[in-house]
Amino acid sequence: MKLYSSVLRKISTRLALAATLCLTLISGPALAEDKPTFRLAWSIYVGWVPWDYGNSEGIINKWADKYGIEIEVVQVNDYIESINQYTAGAFDATVMTNMDALTIPAASGVDSTALIVGDFSNGNDGIVLKDAAELADIKGQRVNLVELSVSHYLLARALESVGMTERDVTVVNTADADLVSAFATKDVTSVTTWNPLLAEIVSMPKASKVFDSSQIPGEIIDLLVVNSDTLAQNPELGKALTGAWYEIMSQMQMDDEVGTKALEFMAASSGTDLAGYKAQLDSTKMFYQPADAVTFTESETLKDTMGKVAEFSFKHGLLGEGAPDAGFIGIETPAGVFGDSSNVLLRFNPTFMAMAAKGEL
Repeated sequence: MKLYSSVLRKISTRLALAATLCLTLISGPALAEDKPTFRLAWSIYVGWVPWDYGNSEGIINKWADKYGIEIEVVQVNDYIESINQYTAGAFDATVMTNMDALTIPAASGVDSTALIVGDFSNGNDGIVLKDAAELADIKGQRVNLVELSVSHYLLARALESVGMTERDVTVVNTADADLVSAFATKDVTSVTTWNPLLAEIVSMPKASKVFDSSQIPGEIIDLLVVNSDTLAQNPELGKALTGAWYEIMSQMQMDDEVGTKALEFMAASSGTDLAGYKAQLDSTKMFYQPADAVTFTESETLKDTMGKVAEFSFKHGLLGEGAPDAGFIGIETPAGVFGDSSNVLLRFNPTFMAMAAKGEL
């Protein structure tokens, strides 16, 4: 009986092994290719075109392969539309500013995490007047800008600096694509915008830049934002994206053919030449080193900045219907939570950047 049972076990084991081998041969390649796939959207801006370079050079694919996933990188020409699509679930990660992260996905109830703090505008956004050289001269003027954007926020902060409010000017909502041509007309005497449009407008006759983002450093921040639930369930996505980003940052700083090639690619992607792109970098505080990004993210200043952004957003009705105050949406930072800790929908999490700083990716 024991011999019979032993034979049966051997036969069963061999049949099982054969079945497993057959299944592996039939479905093995298909299973191997069945990797989790994630989508990243990017739009043209000096601090975001590095994603295009990383995609073209295979850097993102290399890091995705390392963590057994796939990352599809998609350019979306309309910046706000890219955020809207992210909010609707079409993308897992998207580039956006700190203000837009609060007023679009967070205000729509989508819990989002600032995975990478890439840079802050340090002169890339500005106010330009025609036939006037002082910010105080803006009083009573019509100011053309993309309403409810970071340009609008910059204008409000600039007016505060000279004891004025938005009541002292008239905001004229103007598509970013129309701002250059608008300023060329006789009737438009004031615009607020960002590079490369800003540089083009400043170069026009009778134009004077009277305020820029270098005067409110660290307040207009460029981020890579990831859906918080997706990140929690798939930490390998955070590792791959962060690892790829800092490899791209490293290549941008190389003083050789690799570095030049990287910057030339990014310049072309931005629609400018190498000199033009370097000029944009000069007015951008890039966090090339992950440790610097971590320090910035962990500072008390970031929490205070997000409080200012939330106040502006609430004043302009951008925190969603029924928001009773600027603290309606909780914003989590390493220094603490601004707003409602029971309704946190925007998180600044330096965990993955810290891993990059320690060489743990």
